[in-house]
Amino acid sequence: MRKKEMIAMLLAGGQGSRLGVLTATKAKPALSFGGKYKIIDFAMSNCINSGVDTVGVLTQYLPLQLNQHIGIGIPWDLDRRNGGVTILAPHVKGDQGEWYSGTANAIYQNISFINNYNPDYVLILGGDHIYKMDYSDMLSFHKKSKADVTIAVQEVSLEEASRMGIMNADENDSIYEFEEKPKNPKSNLASMGIYIFSWSILREALEADRLVHSDSDFGKHIIPMLLEQNKRLSAYRFNEYWKDVGTVESYWMANMDLIQTLPDFNLYEDFWKIYTDSDHQPPVYTGLNSETSTSIISEGSEIMGRVRNSVVGPEVIIEEGALVQDSIIMGRCVIGKNSILERCIIDNSCVVGDDVSIGVGDNIPNKNKPHVYDSGITVLGESTNIPNGVKIGKNCVVYGSTTLEDYADGQLLSGNDIIRGSEGEI
Repeated sequence: MRKKEMIAMLLAGGQGSRLGVLTATKAKPALSFGGKYKIIDFAMSNCINSGVDTVGVLTQYLPLQLNQHIGIGIPWDLDRRNGGVTILAPHVKGDQGEWYSGTANAIYQNISFINNYNPDYVLILGGDHIYKMDYSDMLSFHKKSKADVTIAVQEVSLEEASRMGIMNADENDSIYEFEEKPKNPKSNLASMGIYIFSWSILREALEADRLVHSDSDFGKHIIPMLLEQNKRLSAYRFNEYWKDVGTVESYWMANMDLIQTLPDFNLYEDFWKIYTDSDHQPPVYTGLNSETSTSIISEGSEIMGRVRNSVVGPEVIIEEGALVQDSIIMGRCVIGKNSILERCIIDNSCVVGDDVSIGVGDNIPNKNKPHVYDSGITVLGESTNIPNGVKIGKNCVVYGSTTLEDYADGQLLSGNDIIRGSEGEI
């Protein structure tokens, strides 16, 4: 392999358990976002837009949809002989296989892949954030500051800082301390989970920490160890849009950000495009009595009803008389005649019958998972069917093919679930 100045290692094996039923059949980076995109598209597009043409994607949890989406990297111009994109799943070594047991452990298990390119620098990324960043600017900063490690940080409120990993830095942005979820934070510089390491430093750290921690993690182990060794760590301040869509509410809010009149995050800039694997689909069709306002409507959709303040994925059919409001409808769904959906997230390939109401009633937290479903958003898992005429409340979860018999008196009251089989955690 030809030597590369910098390669990227994209950690995309996370389960995303706080997204509940939305990640029951797929890894979090494979979740649809903004109509036609997947969450991983943002990090992948950032790489190619930044001139990083060698990307290792580390997968683990339910990787099938993610692997199918990435393929050989054609949408991102990463189908290359020297470099390009490579899927890196856990694999057998010796007599048995070994799962990735931490973020740094995952990189450690792929040292041989990195050595193939003998890079000067390694860029470590998460595959589950929404943002646009020029990694070449961050690399220039890394070189200029003569750092061993550069960590991207963003200023957050002090309230948020107590829930995040905080980097305390001096006036030269040299990091002298790392605090994980501090009760009384000394600064508001939150780690974004984006690192540039000089490869020799990272390789040595991974090999040393492996002897101490089998679940080696960058935040818990590698960064504190390097600080103890007085390595030079620099904070790269990033002041643009960046969202961790790790909860049902934050995922819903980030989608809603896209439909503002002047959105904080713009998907339509020509100079920094977000690429994705999308089929050539027919244009949107709107019927005689349809109405759409302040919404994103993806290719191949047929809108006969009304759509307000919503994000609609590709090949969605919204029948006449239906109203979709403040909601996310992912690809290939059908919303039946005269149905009303408010503040919902509907995963791919769902069918909602006629005269259905979803998102009605009081805002009662979910009985089984109040920490996941508590913001008034009702969620339908992938390939769920809803029969005609039922009413579903707020903070409900429905998954699978349901029938009228599943709904007492034709209702599912707020905070309740109907689960009909699942591959992963709901």
